[in-house]
Amino acid sequence: MRDYAWSLRKNFQGAILAVPGKAIAFFFLLLLFFVPLITSDPYILGILIFANIYAIYGASWDFLSGFTGQVNFGHAVFFGVGAYTAGLLNLKLGLPPVASIPIGALVAVLAGLIVGIPALRLRGHYLALVTLAFPIMLTGIVLAFPDVTGGELGVSGISPLSDSRVVTYYIALIVMIASALIMWKLTDARSTFVRTGVILHAIREDEITARASGINTTKYKLLAFCISGFFAGIAGGLGAHYLRIAGPSNLTLFFSFQPIIWTIFGGIATIYGPITGVYILYPLMEILRVIPRFRMLIFAFILIFVLLFMPEGLTRWFRDKIEVECPRCKLTNVATRQYCRACHAPLHLEQRLEQS
Repeated sequence: MRDYAWSLRKNFQGAILAVPGKAIAFFFLLLLFFVPLITSDPYILGILIFANIYAIYGASWDFLSGFTGQVNFGHAVFFGVGAYTAGLLNLKLGLPPVASIPIGALVAVLAGLIVGIPALRLRGHYLALVTLAFPIMLTGIVLAFPDVTGGELGVSGISPLSDSRVVTYYIALIVMIASALIMWKLTDARSTFVRTGVILHAIREDEITARASGINTTKYKLLAFCISGFFAGIAGGLGAHYLRIAGPSNLTLFFSFQPIIWTIFGGIATIYGPITGVYILYPLMEILRVIPRFRMLIFAFILIFVLLFMPEGLTRWFRDKIEVECPRCKLTNVATRQYCRACHAPLHLEQRLEQS
């Protein structure tokens, strides 16, 4: 038992603590667990609950568009389907959140199939424009059947996730972490257990070459639509039960563009990039409410600054500053190291030139 604990500790130190980016992510998530012990302010907890929900939503967009290159301008349709389904199941059938949210996510998977099958016949801008039409169509359906969907007012009176704000916070946080880890693992090109990641990377880089290699690209792109829809549906269900309402505001074009903004800001094709973007931009926008006249101006200036000086996103730029990859064994090291911690190969060009 002692040997197993020592081995586990050694692996944790080598896989997490020795890699700056992973260590920062680990301690940040650890800090989030202690937030209710630091403050019980319902306003702060409310902001973080929304951040957890939107982090799932943003990461789900990155899973589809970042890793397959299939740009989706109508991602709100998955969020809205999950929210409406969870809300209606709770109101009409009395299902608790633990049942209504997963069912809503499965219905969002069906929506992914409905969107993906016709959309994948198109490429580039045409694909993006087709996906943009689906939230508009769903809004029309919502307004056409007000007896079921509540029309412009939406459906209200949905059961909360919990009577306690702290418990709701922990539910949203745990679901966010679990969702992010699953999506990250499914997109990890280095994974030896799940090969989905390397296939999605291949499709994004060169779909024609991937198809020529024997990969059924249509199947994997459709799979990406379904998985993306599932997690966006989870976020929608959480949002509906937290706000206790699901309405047409979940289907607006601006709400479809929000995960794109978070992902581009944080770093596309990373999963952790949109999560970082949400945790920075969403609380920032709440803080800027004290100066409503300049709120959007400051927000736009920040986005322009990041796009100009960090075109690959904030997390990629920061990671390049604190990490360096060994040219021999491809292991990640702290940027200040001179030699790899595993194979002792020189990490920087100066050291390689000296050895040669």
